[in-house]
Amino acid sequence: MGRKKKVSMQDIADHLSISKNAVSLALLNKKGVSEEMRSRVLQTARELGYGEFAAKPPGSGGGNILVLVPERIMSYEDNDHFQFYHDMIWGLEKSIRKKGMNAVIAPIDREMESRLELPRHCSDIVYQGIILFGIVDKAYARVVWELDTPLVMLDSYYRDLPCPVVTSANIEGAWEAVSVLIGAGHRDIGFIGPTNLTTSHEERWFGYWKAMQEHKLNIADRFTLTSSQSFDHTEKEIGTFLKGLSVLPSAFFCGNDRIAYLLARQLRKRQGEDSTEISIVGFDGLKYEEVGGLKITTMSVEKEKMCNAAAKLLLSLSGPSREMVRVHVAPTLRHGNSVRER
Repeated sequence: MGRKKKVSMQDIADHLSISKNAVSLALLNKKGVSEEMRSRVLQTARELGYGEFAAKPPGSGGGNILVLVPERIMSYEDNDHFQFYHDMIWGLEKSIRKKGMNAVIAPIDREMESRLELPRHCSDIVYQGIILFGIVDKAYARVVWELDTPLVMLDSYYRDLPCPVVTSANIEGAWEAVSVLIGAGHRDIGFIGPTNLTTSHEERWFGYWKAMQEHKLNIADRFTLTSSQSFDHTEKEIGTFLKGLSVLPSAFFCGNDRIAYLLARQLRKRQGEDSTEISIVGFDGLKYEEVGGLKITTMSVEKEKMCNAAAKLLLSLSGPSREMVRVHVAPTLRHGNSVRER
């Protein structure tokens, strides 16, 4: 007899003739759908046998994998970032389902994070392991890390919480990005990225430094912005940073595409049409709306490969592992029109 097909969120959406995004909002108990629709989605999930909502025999683990996701990365205030992380979550669900397992998405809101409160799923259902996806406070990450369960951190991690981790190859990708600028003849290259907030930006800073060192190019402190109060203050901080510069470098490498486009917008406010004379390369592969016709050259994160790697790595663990295992997935250079020859 053939293996029974796993039910997906798309199956629920098709059954109800609604969007997959509406199904996601209902299952994650987020705003954006009516209570009536939420009830219909939950009932359909139970009837079709979707994930944690399916009826299971007593004592059955159901093949569940918990995916813990901080709500801050799902912010609707930045639609492009929302789409990036939403794609990653769908990718995780798909990757885990292909392995014959259920992906149970458990959101972490800010209050839960501040109270160090785990989602109810951690005690209410049986699961085989956890994927902690995105950026959470270190204290909260430690609470998850201390659980007696297999754990993989995806996209972000803390070095003093050793465990298996899957990230983009940030150092190598940043090195390639800066090398593109150097190859175009740029010698004064700035860097913007909050290295104090995430290991991703820290690693991308090191890739920038490595490329500059290899080509014997000077890194001018006045052209670098490496710390931030928070992700909510980025554009204001970039504006203040630019106001403090009497002379600009010919190019910038930015720790992600959001920073790259905010920089382009601030440069346009400051210099008008002349702002396109400054070359910019970003990281992530987000599809932001173009600024004055500018399409950022970027190192595009291979989201599907990262999701597949995280699912494979977690299922390879026979028990809790707190070894510093690292899987780095190489990003791909995507050319835009933001790099000018010198």
